[in-house]
Amino acid sequence: MFAKDNKEIVLVAQKLRADKEVVLALVQQDGTALQYAAEELRADKEVVLIAVQQDGIALEYAAEELQADKEVVLIAVQKDGRALEYAAEELQADKEVVLAAVRENGYALRFAAKELRADKELVLAVVQQDGWTLECAAEELQADKEVVLAAVRE
Repeated sequence: MFAKDNKEIVLVAQKLRADKEVVLALVQQDGTALQYAAEELRADKEVVLIAVQQDGIALEYAAEELQADKEVVLIAVQKDGRALEYAAEELQADKEVVLAAVRENGYALRFAAKELRADKELVLAVVQQDGWTLECAAEELQADKEVVLAAVRE
């Protein structure tokens, strides 16, 4: 019915943006179509879970309370680590969430809380996968011999 990019939903009548069945059908095909859904559906956990399962970046369009929901955020970052950018601050400081994000995309480290970007164990794990992610680590770890060697050896 809709093209993959779902830009056509912008033209959908306001009442259809609030129609859960229509929105569910759209986010199953393109999670980021969540941005066009009515506010109450962007706060509907079922809708948001389906959206982030399809595209983790859909977390950007979820209601604030769902950006702070660990279950939702974990699914989003496992799909696309960069979704960590849209997670609530407290989840950007949650080691389990950050680990899930950086496993999917090492560059997600840039969205982690400052204290986790300074966590040597975490940073070592990330730079061993992709040495270039060293640039996302805290400054003191960018100058740490062990961390730099791990990044170079990657």
